[in-house]
Amino acid sequence: MKEINAAEFQQEVLNGGKVVLDFYSTECPPCEALAPKFEAMAELYGEKIKFLKIFRQGNRELAAELGVSSSPTLIFFDNGQKILDTISGGIKKSEIMDHLDRMLTLDEVAVIKANQKTTVSEYDVAILGGGPAGLTAGIYLGQAKIKTVLIDPALPGGYMGITHQVSNYPGFEQPQPGFMLAHYMSEQAKHTGIDFKVAVDITSVDLAKKEIVIDGFETIKAKKIIIATGTTPNTMNAPGEKEYKGKGISYCATCDAKYFTDKEVTVIGGGNSAVEEALFITKFASKITMIHQFDKLTANQTAIDELNKNEKISVMYECEPRKFEKRGDKMVTYVEDLKTKELKELVNDGVFVFIGFKSNISVLGDTLPELDGWGYIKTNEDRQTNIPDVFAVGDIVSKKYRQITTAVADGTIAAITISKEL
Repeated sequence: MKEINAAEFQQEVLNGGKVVLDFYSTECPPCEALAPKFEAMAELYGEKIKFLKIFRQGNRELAAELGVSSSPTLIFFDNGQKILDTISGGIKKSEIMDHLDRMLTLDEVAVIKANQKTTVSEYDVAILGGGPAGLTAGIYLGQAKIKTVLIDPALPGGYMGITHQVSNYPGFEQPQPGFMLAHYMSEQAKHTGIDFKVAVDITSVDLAKKEIVIDGFETIKAKKIIIATGTTPNTMNAPGEKEYKGKGISYCATCDAKYFTDKEVTVIGGGNSAVEEALFITKFASKITMIHQFDKLTANQTAIDELNKNEKISVMYECEPRKFEKRGDKMVTYVEDLKTKELKELVNDGVFVFIGFKSNISVLGDTLPELDGWGYIKTNEDRQTNIPDVFAVGDIVSKKYRQITTAVADGTIAAITISKEL
């Protein structure tokens, strides 16, 4: 695969026929995750499509001219013209293949698919999930020289990676951005020598056989599996919520608050996440209205005290959202007063939802470990499930408290247990 610079862009790209160009950066975890996939696609599609790389920091003017604002970014060309949509960030193999297939004829794609070979990789331990629990388990196992692979459909960090600020993780005098804690943990795990397969599609999981298929082509076999799939934010299932997700309704302040500078937003929820994220959003928004179903907030008192001092935030107590609509550029939230049953319209620029989480068990296939009544995995004190050689750690586990510190503890316990068994 050839790397070019801006001076070669005209000849190699604009005069190069069918081309896919990767703008990459150094010290870029998503770029590191993309590299092996990009190389694999080059081997598969290389006879029909030219694969090129370009260093973004060293070719800033060209990057700006092409509208590249993040790394990695893949741009597709055909006879000098940009085609398809640009993809960037945590790019999955399936996304690349979809774009490449659309550049070719059906017959050409059929030939390429026929030449695609499945592979089998064998490990002592496969960690399914790259949040703090999975990363900690990886650190301990890597240091114990146990052959380990960490698999995640996104990038390492889990929900911690999109938490704007973590103020209670030991060892840091000042609050840390969640993405930096994720970076520190993932780099530490990489230094131990474990393999990372991230931003992949998890095709299937068979916990009984200890087999995980990723991207439809690679089967990973392990002696033991650690489930660290974590949780995802709850939704309200209110009319309009699904339709406007990402189009006015958000579940991540770190990701989207910056788009609401000097605008008015609604925050739904009243627990720690809702209060802390609302405080973060005040760095951008001019006004925040919180909707909470109870007569008082359920967050910790320190967070509540901070909220009460912030003049940008007001709270509608004993209320619940019932429906969402878009009116021009505005989001309309229909709010029911639980005492009077009156329905009111709350009109602003966007909605953020923070109403708790649910366990990510759907990826685990048909053979599930024993669950509690809320869908979390039951384990013993060593974080072993009822399925032999299958462990569970982090927020997916049935327990009273879910914090980064408790997730790290779970990863430690499971990894030490496995190390002694192996």
